[in-house]
Amino acid sequence: MTAERDALKDAFLRGAGLGEARRAPLAGDASTRSYERLFLPDGSRRIFMDQPPVESAACPAEADAQTRRALGYNALARLAAGRVDAFVAVAGWLNRAGLSAPRIEAFDVDQGLAVMEDLGDNLFGPRLAAGADEAQLYEAAIDALVRMQSTPVPERLGAEAGLDWPLLTYDALALQTGADILPEWLPALRPQVRIDAAALSDWEALWRPILARGEAGASVFCHRDYHAENLIWLPDREGPARVGMVDFQDAVLAHPAWDVSMLLHDARRDVSPALSERMLQLYLDRSRYAGDLPFVADFHALGALNICRIIGVFARLVRRDGRPKYEAFLPRMWAYLDRCLADPGLADLRVWLDACVPAEARR
Repeated sequence: MTAERDALKDAFLRGAGLGEARRAPLAGDASTRSYERLFLPDGSRRIFMDQPPVESAACPAEADAQTRRALGYNALARLAAGRVDAFVAVAGWLNRAGLSAPRIEAFDVDQGLAVMEDLGDNLFGPRLAAGADEAQLYEAAIDALVRMQSTPVPERLGAEAGLDWPLLTYDALALQTGADILPEWLPALRPQVRIDAAALSDWEALWRPILARGEAGASVFCHRDYHAENLIWLPDREGPARVGMVDFQDAVLAHPAWDVSMLLHDARRDVSPALSERMLQLYLDRSRYAGDLPFVADFHALGALNICRIIGVFARLVRRDGRPKYEAFLPRMWAYLDRCLADPGLADLRVWLDACVPAEARR
C-alpha cells in the first residue's frame, strides 16, 4: 500500500468523523479489496472497506457482446469490478427487503472507500466448524434466500443513496465466460488434462442448452456468492434478518438455482449429500419457483456449470496468482460435480470429462 493511499484513507475517515478510530486489519479474500475494523472512542465498531479502482471495467448496461469482449473479463462475466457504488446500492436494497446487509455510513465511489455497520465475526463457516447446529443455520440461510428471491427488484438500484447501479442479467455470455475458465486454466495446473480444439468445440456445444436455460430462467435477485463464509449469524434479529450477508456487490438477475448451488456446493466446507438433499427439498417446499421450472434438473445443470467455473477459478488462483491454498479445495469441488453428473440429463458432459480430465487430475 502506498503512502498516498494511506493519506487518502486517513482523510476520508477524518471527513466521516472517524479520524480518532483505532484501526485493525481483517483477513482478506481472493479479491482486490481489503478491510479494517474501526474501534471508536464510544466503544462501537465499524468496518472500513478499501477497494482501489484497479480492476478492468464493469459491464455497461447496454453493452453488446463485442463491447464486453473488448472491455475484458469483468464485463464479460458481468462482475462489478469492485465498484463501491455496486456494494452500496445492493446493500441498500437488501436492507429494504428485510434482510441484513451492513448499513453504509459513508462512501466515496471514485476513491473506492466505504465505512459500514459491523455485523460481527459470527460467520457460518467457523460456527459450523465449532459444532453449531448445521440444520438450523442452513434452514435460516434457505429462508433468507427465499425472501431475497421473492422480493421484487428494480432494474436499477441505489437511488436512495444518489446512485444508479444496474442490476444486469446473468446471461448466456456471462455464464459461458465462467464455464470456459476450466478448459483455459485447469491444464496449466494439471498437465494430465488434454483439451484440443475439437474437445473445446464439444465443450462449448455441451453447455449451449444449459446456458440458454440459465438465461431464460434469470428472474430473481442473485447474491452470486452465497455460501457459509459470506453469511453471518445474527441470533438477536428475527426471521430472515438473522442471516447477515456480505460480498454481494456482484449481484445480478439470475436463475433461482444459482444461489442454491452456491450454498450447497460450498468450496470451503463439506455439505453432505443428506444435508444438501434436505435443504434442496426445504427450498422447493418454501419457494414459489418449485412449480414454475424443472428446478432439480436446472440445479444439477447450473450447479455443474458453477462448479466447473469454481474449479477453473481456483486453478487460475494457484497458477497465475500464486495462491496455493485454493488447490486444497479442488477435491471437494470434484465430489460435488460427481453428484450433479449423476443426473441422466448430464450424461454427455460426464463422458466429456471422463475423456479429457483423467481421474488423477481430479484431485
